[in-house]
Amino acid sequence: MKLKRLVFLLVLAFVLTFVAACSEKGTEQSSGTETPKDEEKVLNFTNLEAIPSMDPSLATDESSFVYLAATMEGLYRLDASAKPVEGIALNHEVSEDGLTWTFHLREDAFWENGDPVTANDFVYAWRRAVDPATGSEYGPYMMNGVIKNASKVSAGELAPEELGVYADGDYTLVVELENPTAYFESLTTFGTFLPLNEAFVEEQGDKFATSSDTLLANGPYTMENWESTSNSWELVKNDKYWDASTVQMDKLTFQVVKEVQTAVDLYEEGTVDRVDLTSDLVDLYSTDDNYQITPDTFVYYIKFNQTTNEALANKNIRAALSRAYDKEALVDEILNNGSLVANGIVPADFTPLPDTGEDFREVSGDLVTYDLEKAKEFWQKGLDELGTDAVEIELLTDDDDTTKLMVEYIANQLETNLTGLSVNIKQVPKEQRLDLDSKMDFEAQVTRWGPDFLDPYTYMNLFVTDSGNNKMGYSNPKYDELVFATASELATDNAARYQNFLQAEKILFEDAAIAPIYQSSRAQLVSPKVQGVHINPFGPTYEYKWAYVGSEE
Repeated sequence: MKLKRLVFLLVLAFVLTFVAACSEKGTEQSSGTETPKDEEKVLNFTNLEAIPSMDPSLATDESSFVYLAATMEGLYRLDASAKPVEGIALNHEVSEDGLTWTFHLREDAFWENGDPVTANDFVYAWRRAVDPATGSEYGPYMMNGVIKNASKVSAGELAPEELGVYADGDYTLVVELENPTAYFESLTTFGTFLPLNEAFVEEQGDKFATSSDTLLANGPYTMENWESTSNSWELVKNDKYWDASTVQMDKLTFQVVKEVQTAVDLYEEGTVDRVDLTSDLVDLYSTDDNYQITPDTFVYYIKFNQTTNEALANKNIRAALSRAYDKEALVDEILNNGSLVANGIVPADFTPLPDTGEDFREVSGDLVTYDLEKAKEFWQKGLDELGTDAVEIELLTDDDDTTKLMVEYIANQLETNLTGLSVNIKQVPKEQRLDLDSKMDFEAQVTRWGPDFLDPYTYMNLFVTDSGNNKMGYSNPKYDELVFATASELATDNAARYQNFLQAEKILFEDAAIAPIYQSSRAQLVSPKVQGVHINPFGPTYEYKWAYVGSEE
C-alpha cells in the first residue's frame, strides 16, 4: 500500500528535476524472486472494457494508451519514478531560447517487420495527428499552442507539412515550439507522440490498427490475437525491440471482465493475477496480505452538454445539480476504496505551486461542495427562468459494475433532493460512450480525466472553447484568455502560470460548467507474482516493460 505522503514527496522531487509539476505513485511490489529461466513467464490480467483504439492518433482513453505504451515506443519512456528515460531518443538538446529541441535517435531500433525506426516516422505520425483529415482529438489537444504551426494546421489553415517538426537525416529529429514549454520532455512520452511507419500505415489504409495483423510494434511487446471487438488479447515479447534483453516476460494475457465478482473469483482460483475491488468487497479483503490501495490522479465528473438540453444550458440548473449529491457518502460507502471527494478539477497531491510548494488543490480550495440548501435555491431559480416545474435529463455512463453503483446513487440523490427532476440513466460500453461524447450526442455524462503530462494545463485545456475534449458547448472568453496565456506570454514564468490556472479553475465552477464527483484510488488484490509493473501518475496507467514474475512463497 502506498501512503499519500510518500506520493507527495515523490511528486515534489520530480518537480524539482523537470520544472513542471508531477507526482509519483510507485510500483507494485512485494517480496519474491524471479521465475527460473527455463519456465515460461506469463502474467494474466483483466480489463474492464475492450480496447477502444490502437491507433496513436485516434486513441483518447486509458485502456488504449496502456496497450500502445506496451507495444510501441516514442522518444522517451517513463521509468519507475515517472522520469523520462531513453526510448528511441538517446538524448536531446534545447536551444537557448527554448524553442528548438533536437533529438538524437538510436540506430538500433527496429519495427516488428525489420524496418529501422527513423526520424521520418515521428514526422509522419505527428503530422498525421494534427491533420484535420485524420479526425484526431488528441493531436490538436496535445500539440496546438505547443508545436509551431500546430493550431493552424489543425484548423486547416496550413498544410500538415508546415508543422514545426522535421528530420535532419534518418536519426536526428528537430522540433520547433510556439513557446518555451517546460513540460515538453514529459509530453514526448505520451501516446499521441509515438512514431508510425508510413509505408505500413498507408498500405493498411482504413484497416490500420483494427487487428493484430494491421498493427506494427516497435516497443517491448507485440499485440497478438486481437481485433477491435476482442474480449481477450495477448502481449507477447517483441524480439525485435532494441531493449529486448530487459523484457523478462514471455507473455501477458488480458480478458475483458466487467463484473467485479467474476474477476475476484478468477483471482481466487489463480486464473488472473490482479483485480480491482468494489466497495462491497473491500471490507472482505482489506486484511488480505495482497490487498493494496493505490492513489490515482483521475478525477471523475459530470459534464453538461449545453447544446442538447434547454435545462442544462441554464447555469442555475447546472449549479443545483453540482451541489445536490453527497460526495462524502459516495466515497465512504459506495466506493469505499480510498477515493477522495473532488471539489475541483485539478486533483490533490498532483501539482505543488512552484513558488511556495503548496499543493494546488489545497490553495485553490473547495470550489463546489455538497450543499443541499444552495442546491435547492439554484434549482428554483433555474426552474423559474425556464418557466417550468419539471426537468428531465439523460445521464450517459459506462456499463461496468463500479460505475453502475455510483451513477445509481447519484441519480437517486439528485431526484430525491431536487423536486421535479427525473434522471434517466443510459449505460453503454465505454467505446460507445466515447463515440457519443465525440459526436456530442448526450445530455449529461459521467466521465473522468487523468493527466497526460505533468502540469495543470493537462486539465485546464479541456474546457477552452472548441477544445477537442470540451464537447459540451462550454465557452468563456476570460477562461480561454487565462489558459492560453500559460502557454504563450507566461510560458517562462511558472509562478504566474499557476496563478492563471487558479483563476481559471474558479471561473470554471462559477459557470457550473462541470460537476466534480471524486478523485479515484484503486483498491486491488495483486498477486505476489506481479513484480516490476510500474503505475504512472500520468499517461498510461500501467507500464509493463519491466514486469517480471516473482515467487508466491
